[in-house]
Order: sequence, then C-alpha cells, then structure tokens
Amino acid sequence: MTITTEKNNDVLTIKLEGRLDTNTAPELEKTVAEKTEGIKDLVLDMEKLEYISSAGLRVLLATQKKMNKVGSMKVTNVCDGVMEVFEITGFSDILTIE
Repeated sequence: MTITTEKNNDVLTIKLEGRLDTNTAPELEKTVAEKTEGIKDLVLDMEKLEYISSAGLRVLLATQKKMNKVGSMKVTNVCDGVMEVFEITGFSDILTIE
C-alpha cells in the first residue's frame, strides 16, 4: 500500500492506494499517530484503495475515535468494493463518507 499525506493548515489528507490489510494496517496506524498532532480535520482519500480487511477497519475505528476528540474525520472517494465492506460491517453508519 502507498500512503501519501498533504497538510493544509489544520487539515490533513491521507491518500491510500492499494490494499489496507493485516500487513499494511500498522503503516497507516503509524502515519496517523505521527501526522495528526495539531490536526483538527482528517480526510482519508480512498480513491485508489482496492481492498480493506478487518485490520484496516480496526485502524479506521481507532482513528475515528481519536479525531472525534479533537475535530472530525471524513472518508472520500470510496470504491464500490470497499463501500460494500463498510455497509456489511456497519461502518457506513459510523464513518462520515463523502
């Protein structure tokens, strides 16, 4: 998986490309921990994310809880396959998806 970040004032955009699974979830977790200090709004751009596993969902849930304390988190550009996982797991009700 490839992770790129863009910071604009107190908004951080994290772009995900590839597969968010057991092997790559720790990388996203580390990026979130390192880059969200002082951030009020987090955008996870999933335009090029092809797959998400339960390990990826765990990181998203932890990140959502963290951002709820200081601001907001939204998920954008979700492909049909990943959206289906969000809907089946109930994450579509938890996450702000645009």
